[in-house]
Amino acid sequence: MHAIDVVRKPLITEKSAWEAETRNRYAFEVDMRARKEQIRKAIEDLYGVRVLKVATQVRKGSYFRTRWGTAKTSNWKRATVQLHPEDRIELY
Repeated sequence: MHAIDVVRKPLITEKSAWEAETRNRYAFEVDMRARKEQIRKAIEDLYGVRVLKVATQVRKGSYFRTRWGTAKTSNWKRATVQLHPEDRIELY
């Protein structure tokens, strides 16, 4: 998988902004099939930083009601990466 296929988009929320400022950790939505090694290499290639740790979690899709019954959004994978103290990513 190429780096652009692994990382789908950065997640910018209040919590992720706080984590970026205080702990130098950034959150990304990644491909469900991506492993930690692939995520580490993709972030290093795309942003030119040094990654120390990668934590992943599979977020379950939510159910919602429609006119014809219930439906479910897709599951997705979130990766939180911790960078070297000297490195930063300018997302916003």
